[in-house]
Amino acid sequence: MISSVIYFILAAFGLGLIVFIHEFGHYWMARKEGMKVEVFSIGFGSPICDWQYQGVKWQLCWLPFGGYVRIAGMEKEGPLEPYQIPNGFYAKKPWARIKVAFMGPLINAVFALFIFCVLWLSGGRQDSFSDHTQIVGWVDSDLEACFSEIYPGDRITQINNKPLSQFRQLYAYVALEEQAPKIQGTQINYLDQKQYPFTLICNDANQLKGIERSRLIMQAVQPANFLIYSQSIGAVNSSIPAGSPMENSGIENKDRIVWVDGEIVFSRQQLVSTINQKKALLTVKRGSEIFLTRVPRLKVSDLRINTFQKDEISDWQNETKIQGRLNDLYFIPYQITSDCKVDHLISFFNNDSQEQLHELKKGSFLEVPLEANDQIIAVDGVRIHSGYELLNQLQTHLVQMIVSRDSQALEALSWKTADKAFIDQVDWRGLGKIVHSIGTDELIKTSGNLHLLKPVQPKPFNQLPLPESIKMFHTHQLQEQRKMIDTIEDPKIKDQALKTWQDQQKELRLGVSLADCKVNYNPSPLVLFSSAFQEMGKTIMALVTGILTPKALTGPIGIVEIMHTSWAEGSKEALFWLGMISLNLGVLNLLPIPVLDGGHICFSVWEWITKKPIKAKTMQKLVIPFVVFLVTLFIYLTYQDLSRIIKRFL
Repeated sequence: MISSVIYFILAAFGLGLIVFIHEFGHYWMARKEGMKVEVFSIGFGSPICDWQYQGVKWQLCWLPFGGYVRIAGMEKEGPLEPYQIPNGFYAKKPWARIKVAFMGPLINAVFALFIFCVLWLSGGRQDSFSDHTQIVGWVDSDLEACFSEIYPGDRITQINNKPLSQFRQLYAYVALEEQAPKIQGTQINYLDQKQYPFTLICNDANQLKGIERSRLIMQAVQPANFLIYSQSIGAVNSSIPAGSPMENSGIENKDRIVWVDGEIVFSRQQLVSTINQKKALLTVKRGSEIFLTRVPRLKVSDLRINTFQKDEISDWQNETKIQGRLNDLYFIPYQITSDCKVDHLISFFNNDSQEQLHELKKGSFLEVPLEANDQIIAVDGVRIHSGYELLNQLQTHLVQMIVSRDSQALEALSWKTADKAFIDQVDWRGLGKIVHSIGTDELIKTSGNLHLLKPVQPKPFNQLPLPESIKMFHTHQLQEQRKMIDTIEDPKIKDQALKTWQDQQKELRLGVSLADCKVNYNPSPLVLFSSAFQEMGKTIMALVTGILTPKALTGPIGIVEIMHTSWAEGSKEALFWLGMISLNLGVLNLLPIPVLDGGHICFSVWEWITKKPIKAKTMQKLVIPFVVFLVTLFIYLTYQDLSRIIKRFL
């Protein structure tokens, strides 16, 4: 709590500093040009305190989201026009006024460049690997059909014919450009390291614009991340509590999970999906060949089996003393003999499941249908010799996992070489050796830095050995989510939300903390400055053309929240955002809008060209509508910021 207050104070101080240097630029240039400065204010509203110095009233106000320097002659005084007031702003030549108006944004830009130089000289900052990778970690083709040909492990290298070096650029390009996203990249077979180029165009996504399209793509395709077991600070031997699924697995601190149940895993989302799939990992002997495959693990009630097969399964149930109704037991969609040989395929009640059986998934070593006379010799890595052992083993889903144990290889990674390290850390041939030995008499548990863990049985969240405070918080969140679902009026959307809510409660978990790897991000100051400037320009153009709406912008409260979060992550992260906000403030103030610095520059240029000063009434007619617009925008963005914050707690 105390640290949060400190971070808030630091955030307010940082924003105050940015406003101060901006206004000080105006102040310094105005004094240099011989203008009379009346007030120097940090913030708006009633002053908290004020003092006089060198004939200027300095004040600190309650609302720190901005500030101003009031120069004599900026407003009409009595019968005099602004340009008639001695030492006033409009009494000076247009070039002098342009310099005063431009100095504030210029100081902001110089300050941002200075901050970026400090970051560069100090060695850069630590970012998550997922922020800087080209590697795909998760694909949900149900959300966006065009991604059905992209798989976890593929690399996206271009978007709309522009090079993509970070995954976040994909979301930015999609949001800020009007054309349908054209995505180019490379599909990789990690077993033989062969690569195949691909190109796809997401025409379906073009039905949406701006932030809505970006959010869709963000949900449909997500970046890869390391899955590194992070042991709690101060833990002795193991921080895994008794009763946790991973308690006796053999996992060690800083182990990286690379393979789970037939899938090379590239992200947390893929890991969760894999351990929750209702499939059995079978070791199968076909002639002289032994291989792994995955088949659906279904309830007997979902299978169209004849009386003979049903009686045989019932006999196996009695043999193994499995409790419960026969129809509630798990089995596979094949007619199996008593010595675990495949007779033939059993049809499903669900036609979609029938199709999934023949669906090959990239990322798996093998996932193929079984054939007649195939001999099942192991289930989830556990050897079996009879039908009743097969039935017994199918009732419990045990997960096989392989980890990479080489913590030094993950230290001091550069963002430039992080993708290479992500791939090269795994001995793919060694991985193949371990995988192909699972469920056989010649099990290979270790190959180089790769280790096969003991089988793990995942558990739902409410069965994990967690502190009561965490369980109570989780229960409260579920209750609040259910209340929100009950308020949905559309029956179809409500049913879908309710199903998702119910599925989340049943979701199986490993019960350990898995962290992404940190990479050192240290581009040159000019590269950082240029990329930030270009992104600002694209955002402004997207707003002008209607691709983006103001709803996508961050308001004053959102900016404070960003600064607060960045201080919590570290001083370098805070410095980076201080520089970014300073540059954004400078660029926005140069927009040709009356009231802003860009508007004053436009007035001065107009007078320079026409050789005639603009009258106070004319200027007032131009300024007032934009004042109303900016105040309305300020209130709207503040409302959006508050809405986003409130939604997180519901």
